[in-house]
Amino acid sequence: MPRVSSTHRPPVVLGIETSCDETGVALVDAERRVLAEALRSQLERHAPYGGVVPEIAARAHVEILDHLIAHVMAEAELEFRDLAGVAATAGPGLIGGLLVGLITAKAIAAAHRRPLLAINHLEGHALTARFVLGTGPEGLEFPYLLLLVSGGHCQLLAVQGVGRYRRLGTTLDDALGEAFDKAAKMLGLGFPGGPAVERAARKGDPRRFALPRPMVGQPGCNFSFSGLKTALRQTIERLGPEALAPPLLDDLCASFQAAVAEVLVDRTRRAAALFCEMHPGSNALVVAGGVAANGYLRACLTTLADEAGLRLIVPPPALCTDNGVMIAWAGLERLALGLTDDLAVPARARWPLDPAAEPAPGAGAKA
Repeated sequence: MPRVSSTHRPPVVLGIETSCDETGVALVDAERRVLAEALRSQLERHAPYGGVVPEIAARAHVEILDHLIAHVMAEAELEFRDLAGVAATAGPGLIGGLLVGLITAKAIAAAHRRPLLAINHLEGHALTARFVLGTGPEGLEFPYLLLLVSGGHCQLLAVQGVGRYRRLGTTLDDALGEAFDKAAKMLGLGFPGGPAVERAARKGDPRRFALPRPMVGQPGCNFSFSGLKTALRQTIERLGPEALAPPLLDDLCASFQAAVAEVLVDRTRRAAALFCEMHPGSNALVVAGGVAANGYLRACLTTLADEAGLRLIVPPPALCTDNGVMIAWAGLERLALGLTDDLAVPARARWPLDPAAEPAPGAGAKA
């Protein structure tokens, strides 16, 4: 198959994602085509510990990343000189894993004199919907409201442009994915917890246990899940060993998930009203991050969107979880604006999308 001349090829960016326990690599072009991608999970390595172990995650990235890059380059029949840029997650996340991906990207960029794009992992999630739908009048234009729900973050943001975000609400304690994982651990469901809780909840009665709905009805758009998690633990202790087997197990999962959904809907409804005041005529609500793959939560947010006249946009499940495609696309968005980075750019364990936001009371670094 003859190679296409680089002068006739849309810009292509290599994306590298290593912020947690997924090693993701992808080649994406400016016409929103995935030329090649590869993703490797580390679930089996971390499952015995009930959560992600940073040292194990970093070593796993080191072992596989070079092979995945070689694989996608060969599949797409591209050389490094064909790239318009090299994008890698620079934060937030586990610092060991971030360093593996970012240093690899720097080496490729330096050796082949290609622009480096240090990507905020959260911006990758924030811009994924524009990759799915396209940009401009026929796709998804700025601004839009973003509900970002993942293992480490739970935020509501006004996405005003690439690199321009205004935080409307954040979690004061646990992120939603973290709360799901902890609930699953208490119920003996293993890791990762979110999918396990969702599967059990399908067979349960969401009205069986009256768990609290933290922050519902309160001013503002902030979240809190620690009280819900504590109430679940106390309920399990009261029920005894029977709580860890059906049907009580299924009912507990369903009740926990229903409480989470009510909190999400209430907080998002308030944020939507605030967003529409800030940006009259804009009504797109994007839900992104790993927890967005939960079907029950998506259904509840769909109902909210219908009632509020919002255009709900949720990327396909494979693009909600961590992946190299979203990093490559964020790189393309930034490259088009000339937002490249110096080779001295650092990896950052903490990197808020809205650094100017006031710290939320009690939230600490999570804010």
